[in-house]
Amino acid sequence: MTYIEEYKEGKKFYGIYLCKSKQVLKTKAGKTYYSLILQDKTGIIDGKVWELNNGIDDFDSMDFIMTDGMVTTFQGSRQVNINRIRKAQEGEYDPAEYIPASKYDREEMYQELKKIVATIREPHLKQLAEKYFIQDGQFVKEFMQHSAARSVHHGFVGGLLQHTLAVAKLCDFMAGNYPVIDRDLLVTAALFHDIGKMWELSEFPANEYTDEGQLLGHIFLGAELIGREAALIPGFPKVLADELRHCILSHHGELEYGSPKKPAMAEALALSFADNLDAKLETITEIYDKSDPTTQWLGFSRLLDSNVRQSSGYVQTRKG
Repeated sequence: MTYIEEYKEGKKFYGIYLCKSKQVLKTKAGKTYYSLILQDKTGIIDGKVWELNNGIDDFDSMDFIMTDGMVTTFQGSRQVNINRIRKAQEGEYDPAEYIPASKYDREEMYQELKKIVATIREPHLKQLAEKYFIQDGQFVKEFMQHSAARSVHHGFVGGLLQHTLAVAKLCDFMAGNYPVIDRDLLVTAALFHDIGKMWELSEFPANEYTDEGQLLGHIFLGAELIGREAALIPGFPKVLADELRHCILSHHGELEYGSPKKPAMAEALALSFADNLDAKLETITEIYDKSDPTTQWLGFSRLLDSNVRQSSGYVQTRKG
């Protein structure tokens, strides 16, 4: 099969892909069309079905579909105009080919995360981190598989591990440069900051919000877990548990971004910056990955609130 990341503008788009989402929309002239997100293990691509004729069979979101169309670009990103669709039959595809995964080796990332856990010196924080990230094999297995988002950034197998590791490393760097920061508190908060995503999002290939995620959200779920688990560790200082929960509750930085509290401590502030930095840089990385490598200006990104451009040096790197 041809993977989504391999398609370029003007190339025929043909093969079986997972229809991650399907929207029935109307043009300004009132004509009905389908807007799709197609997925394989290398990523996603927007698809449009402008003509709903006999060549377009019935299908729904999460169906594997045989497609026939042409790759175009719209505002700097690739898009597919699809002429024919039919549902694929069992045996025509391998589901493993359609689950996006981290570019990085998950076992190597996990080993790096374990080394960070080993550096925590405060005994209660260390016991809490080891319980989840070292001792609980089933949790570790699920954590290494889970995504960190539905679609915005790190929305792939291993995404939660990749994001958590990156945030922990950024926090470790900040702690080494600002003596005002309690490193053990900050690093532990980094490890647990998005732990609620484990229950907020379902497993692949769906990777959709669960009822628990919709009703409560990962920030509350993570803070609740910290409160519950800290109470089970003998002698865990209440003030330390409250400070750790505050870091979790405030890690989106602003109330309008979903945090119940704004950062009130140096550690909480540092965590919010590290989380935002990694999320934004991964977002722009994913925009670059979906773009034509020869195009510098890629159009306006709602997520970054900016017209996005690839630097000339990076374009040369991609060409080379």
